[in-house]
Amino acid sequence: MVKVKEPKWRRNGEMPDYRFSLANERTFLAWIRTAMAILAGAIAVDQLTPQIAPPPVRIILCLVLAVIGALLALEAYRRWSLQEQAMRQKRELPHAWLLVAMTTVIALAGTVVAVLILVR
Repeated sequence: MVKVKEPKWRRNGEMPDYRFSLANERTFLAWIRTAMAILAGAIAVDQLTPQIAPPPVRIILCLVLAVIGALLALEAYRRWSLQEQAMRQKRELPHAWLLVAMTTVIALAGTVVAVLILVR
């Protein structure tokens, strides 16, 4: 069995109410599911709709979606960690700037796909 080293910040502050920690973990898992869905969307555009757009456009769209999915997965852990640390230190929870950015980028990607479908 592989033992993972506990981050130093987990030894600081007070242990938060487990219900809040579990809620934070559920949010983390929701972000991971969203990242996986975006990655699946990138694969679907590439594999299931090869005629939706010229190859360079399709490849760029797939790469953008794949990068967004990967970054979102990384941000999910960072966000979870910052939330846990804030709860342990009895601080205000940090603002999630990524929510606006993610919403904007996904809306743009959806618009591009819709235009490609209509133009085709």
